[in-house]
Amino acid sequence: MENIKIRSFHENDFDDVLLLNEQEGWSGLVERKEETLCSWLNSEPALIATDGEEIVGFLRGLTDSTVTLYICELLIKESHRGRGIGEQLVRVAHECYPSTRVEMLATSDSQGYYEKRGYRSFYGFRKAAEEM
Repeated sequence: MENIKIRSFHENDFDDVLLLNEQEGWSGLVERKEETLCSWLNSEPALIATDGEEIVGFLRGLTDSTVTLYICELLIKESHRGRGIGEQLVRVAHECYPSTRVEMLATSDSQGYYEKRGYRSFYGFRKAAEEM
């Protein structure tokens, strides 16, 4: 994992972020390209994982910097999963705001991953803007 570097998001990373979203089937983020870019530009932390020059993962979060760090999106390219990159992204994000609790939603596919790493489940609800 010595080639994996974590750095801040830059606007010129956005096409690669969209490509990873598309490959994962997160079509809503791809279809709402302008809103998705705006969310990245206004999120903290917004982190990119690279393997050499290739973007292989990302984390987009929101925080009040004191109590809560909410991980909005965390995605690792399929070919790079299982190498600890997601854990590294979460660790770097939390190091920026060490007093916060980390919260994130999981899918049925990722639930076991987080449980094995000591996260406890909590329940939430979601309603899209167009459903309001």
